[in-house]
Amino acid sequence: MSDRIPVRIGLVGYGFMGRTHTNGYKRVGDFFPELKHRPVLKAVCGRSEQRVREFADQWGYESTETDWRVLIDRDDIDAIDICTPNNVHAEIAMAAAEAGKMILCEKPLALNAAEGAQMVAAVEKAGVPNTVWYNYRRVPAVTLAKQLIDEGRLGRIFHYRANFLQDWTIAEDLPQGGEALWRLDVQAAGSGVTGDLLAHCIDTALWLNGSITDVSAMTETFVRERMHTLTGKVEPVGIDDACAFLCHFQNGSLGLFESTRYARGHKALYTLEINGEKASIRWDLHDLHRLEYFDHGDDSVVRGWRSVHVTDSDMPYMDRWWVPGLQIGYEHTFVHQVADFLKSLDSGEPCRPTFQDAQETQKVCDAVLQSAQERSWKTV
Repeated sequence: MSDRIPVRIGLVGYGFMGRTHTNGYKRVGDFFPELKHRPVLKAVCGRSEQRVREFADQWGYESTETDWRVLIDRDDIDAIDICTPNNVHAEIAMAAAEAGKMILCEKPLALNAAEGAQMVAAVEKAGVPNTVWYNYRRVPAVTLAKQLIDEGRLGRIFHYRANFLQDWTIAEDLPQGGEALWRLDVQAAGSGVTGDLLAHCIDTALWLNGSITDVSAMTETFVRERMHTLTGKVEPVGIDDACAFLCHFQNGSLGLFESTRYARGHKALYTLEINGEKASIRWDLHDLHRLEYFDHGDDSVVRGWRSVHVTDSDMPYMDRWWVPGLQIGYEHTFVHQVADFLKSLDSGEPCRPTFQDAQETQKVCDAVLQSAQERSWKTV
């Protein structure tokens, strides 16, 4: 199509998220053929010249850089995709905004809300399109949950509960810091499970159920000292291994959130449940194509939880994929986010969550950590 507009992508980071995003860019045109804007894999940037070259060759990027500043300065780059550790999100994003580039940033937005506020101010001053990769919004079953809530099918909401459980850091001899384990280094990550896992739960909750007004939290670091990969010394661990918090939502409902990396047997268990006046819904990442639904309006003889297989073409995003009954997976959420971002360039509407939306999640995370530290309720 002669009227297609290229969006030349400059990817910063070639790790796990770099692969998921790139897969989204590569597949989006196949399943969203009507898109006017189309991603072009122009350049990928990473510190290791050899590894970034290998990534570019494997995934089809035209060129490489080893300095993100050089990448941002290039005239043939339209959008910067930030897939780095959290401690450099702000610096890269603000430089990209000043250069007039579109920005797609991995979650969480920043190390903390103060840093996030600077990022929001930068993109708003520059007027550049921006989005943050909270991809679970774009699981079709979760999007369907949003649709049902907005239609009023649940009625007044009373309870929201979510958890995100993993077990990969239980070993005491696991080091902190460095390329593979930066999530255990507070200087690189900002926090532990709060910013890494609960941030996903919080973003989804804000989207589905509205603003959180206050929180009461507790955190725990089970292994207090670990060898640091970069220094070779045993150093204090500054991140939270586990976090649980209570909250009030602005709509009057109560929230209960839990996350840990010390739940043996769980690799990535993310679940949510919402209880309303008329109905309840629940969702499980391990069975991500299903939405559990209970409607109190059903006749008593058949009233009970039903399992809705979210694969029909009239369900969110599913008209793009296979025939009913054939499900999709985790990687498709990134295809959906790329598609929504490219659509937003045509419509002029923001692709949510924007930096401003993600800043609300950042504020909740800050309040949670402060509450746990001070052992008191904190206003968001």
